[in-house]
Amino acid sequence: MAKEKKKRKELTSFSILFIIIIVLGLITKLLNGQAFAPQELKDGTMVDHVIGANISDIFMSPFNGFKEAIEICVFILVLGGFLNIVTKTGALESGIQNVVKKLKGNEIIIIVILMILFSIGGSTYGMAEETIPFYALLGATMVASGFDSIVTVATILLGSGSGVIGSTVNPFATGTAMDALKGVGIEPQVGTIMIVGLLLWASSTTFSIFVVTRYAKKVKADKGSTILSLQEQEDMEEHFGKQSAEDLEFTKKHKRILAIFGITFLVMIVSLIPWGEFGVKIFEGWTSFLTGNNFGEWYFGDLAMWFFIMGVIIALINKVPEKEIVNQFVAGCADMLSVVLIIVVARGASVLMQTTHLDLFILDRAADVLKGLSPVLFVIGAFVLYLFLTFLIPSTSGLAYVSIPIMGALAKEVGLSPDVMVMIFVSGCGLINLITPTSGVVMGGLEISKVNYSTWIKFIMKPLIILGVINLVILVISMLVFS
Repeated sequence: MAKEKKKRKELTSFSILFIIIIVLGLITKLLNGQAFAPQELKDGTMVDHVIGANISDIFMSPFNGFKEAIEICVFILVLGGFLNIVTKTGALESGIQNVVKKLKGNEIIIIVILMILFSIGGSTYGMAEETIPFYALLGATMVASGFDSIVTVATILLGSGSGVIGSTVNPFATGTAMDALKGVGIEPQVGTIMIVGLLLWASSTTFSIFVVTRYAKKVKADKGSTILSLQEQEDMEEHFGKQSAEDLEFTKKHKRILAIFGITFLVMIVSLIPWGEFGVKIFEGWTSFLTGNNFGEWYFGDLAMWFFIMGVIIALINKVPEKEIVNQFVAGCADMLSVVLIIVVARGASVLMQTTHLDLFILDRAADVLKGLSPVLFVIGAFVLYLFLTFLIPSTSGLAYVSIPIMGALAKEVGLSPDVMVMIFVSGCGLINLITPTSGVVMGGLEISKVNYSTWIKFIMKPLIILGVINLVILVISMLVFS
């Protein structure tokens, strides 16, 4: 009976996302024609926003999602080619075996170190899409260390997500939110935002590390305690468990390849940190020779070409013939195609919400309800509102510009801190983006790791609720102290 239960059929990520698109389309049809929140046009006239979606908006949403996500889609395809070229060299397999041997009995430290690093990345520059390469990279390492695919997903997603929840100088969260406040004449208090951000970061990261390491220890001690279904375990073994039982020689060529491999990822991270936002100018000028953009200004188009060039260099070091380089690269791209398509459909759901103005409608109605609440209920209500809005608009910066002018001004109007409202927004976005199926990062990472969305929800739901309560306590106290 237990085996039959574990072998049950699960909805694919594609089905879940298409169902969401259809449901959201039906909701907009039910609210069709609802007018709200007048906006001023360039000629000075006032026009209402109006809810409504045509059948064509729903039908074309996946294609529109592809247009919106074209850069990250190209990057992920190229990444697949790059990783396949590296895998064929044997350097990753022998390197992983070498690391696991050296950490024998202390593998858990890999999780702690990585989660802290991912968390710092999330807090400082909103590390999210940038984590996608690490799912494929860490999958084999975690399995070889005696863990399972859930540990891979949780290490990356909870690590970076905890950092985003406690964003400090993240330009895509606190940065855009503060800019949005200035847009409505409110000068943000950076000190207040930093203090609350650091409290959220420290508590969220500590709790997340506890959750992941506790589960990892349990799985390592008893493989039967894994939360993965039988099918997921088979997929895990097929994709990540093929490490050779025999001792592999870790050659000088392998070391050279892995050194270049590490440099490739280091450049990716350095190039994406918005150095200009922090007043750092050491990368200006000289780093633009390759793509035309300085480090700090790179995006996924730049990264795609960077990984492509480095993949070719690694293949040449491994003395791979030209035809074989092309075949390996194309095969790697093919492996990532399902991930790309999931990101496309997920982005399509988000585009549909913006097109129909359903997101703004919910925000407008919620703001009216929040006006008459006490400070404690106001914080709780605003937090819950952002959990829901983030489901509709997974883009943190996009949601900041849409909502903070309304919510920040509302907080000030009722005598509360607009700066704490910024962190309510940041925390709510970060929390729900750990599970929202409209997020390409969540669905793409799960697809690479061969973990079902329902399995991830089963694992994360209790920790997510506790994390939400911890965040709410900090935010309520902060609102009372700083208002």
